[in-house]
Amino acid sequence: METLRQQLAVSERRLCRVLGHPRSTQRYRPQIRDDEAALTQQIIQLASQYGRYGYRRITALLRTAGWRVNPKRVERIWRQEGLKVPKKQPKRGRLWLTDGSCIRLRPAYRHHVWAYDFVALRTTDGRALRLLVVVDEYSRECLAIEGARHLRHDDVLHCLTALFVHHGSPAYLRSDNGSEFTAKAVRQWLARVGVQTLFIEPGSPWENGYVESLIGKLRDELLNGELFFTLREAQVLIEQWRKHYNQVRPHSALGYKPPAPTARQPVSPYPQCA
Repeated sequence: METLRQQLAVSERRLCRVLGHPRSTQRYRPQIRDDEAALTQQIIQLASQYGRYGYRRITALLRTAGWRVNPKRVERIWRQEGLKVPKKQPKRGRLWLTDGSCIRLRPAYRHHVWAYDFVALRTTDGRALRLLVVVDEYSRECLAIEGARHLRHDDVLHCLTALFVHHGSPAYLRSDNGSEFTAKAVRQWLARVGVQTLFIEPGSPWENGYVESLIGKLRDELLNGELFFTLREAQVLIEQWRKHYNQVRPHSALGYKPPAPTARQPVSPYPQCA
C-alpha cells in the first residue's frame, strides 16, 4: 500500500477509499507473543513425529499437552513454516434400499457393533504377514490387531474369545465374506454366545467403512513407513501404534479426542512420606 501511494502521489485517505480498505489496516502492527518461538518449535516437532496429521489434529495434541491455542493460530504457523497438510480422502456413498433405508446398521452405543477385517503385508525377507484388525464402530476404539504368519478361522475364534472375556460380547459383528469369517465353526460359535453376524455385499468394502478407515490410517501412519525384519518386531510396533491410536491420537469424529484416553492421576502438591 505504501509503495502504491508513493507511485501515484495520492494521500492515504484517498487510496484507502478507492480500494475499499479501512485506514486502520495501515496502522496495524502484528504483535509477536512471547511463546511464539516455543509454540512454533512444538508444532514442527509434532508435525515431524506425526507426518500425516493436519493442523487441526496437531491443535488437539497441543491442547492435550497444556497449550492454550486455537486452530487459526496453529494454521498460521503451519503455513508460515511451509508444513504440508495431508490430502483428504474422497467420500464414498452408501448403498440404499428402495424404501430409503440404509443397508448398513449404524452403531447406537458402545459394543453395539464390532467390525473386523484382515490386512496383508510382508516382512523384509518376503514372508507373508497377516493382521486381524477389530474395531468398535461406536467408540472407534481399536480393540485388537492380531499379527501372525497365517491366520485361520480358529485364530479368529481365539482372538474373539479373549476380547469377549475382556469387553463382553457385542450385539453384532460385521465382516466381509472371507472364508475365515463365514466358516461354519465361527458362525456356530457366534450363535451360541448370542452375537449376530453382518456380512457386507461382495465387492463393497465401503459397507465396512469403520474398519476400512482404521486400516487406512494404520497403513498411512505406520505400515507404509516401516520395514519389518521379523514377526516379533512387527507385533511390537503395531501394538504400540494401536495403544497410541486409542489413548493419544485425536479423532476428528470424536471432537478431536482419542477413542479411549487413559485417566491421568492427579499430582499431589504435598511430598509423599517415606
